[in-house]
Amino acid sequence: MFCHCRAQYLLWAVIAVLGILAMLAGCGAKGDLYLPKQTVQEQH
Repeated sequence: MFCHCRAQYLLWAVIAVLGILAMLAGCGAKGDLYLPKQTVQEQH
């Protein structure tokens, strides 16, 4: 039933690499996640 061909292994490899890259994409974000407070000049 299963096709054990090179294309299937390539598909799973691409899915795995994309998943790992997506997880590592947030590793460079540093600091607290918040919106900066508006100053008096920006409110007008």
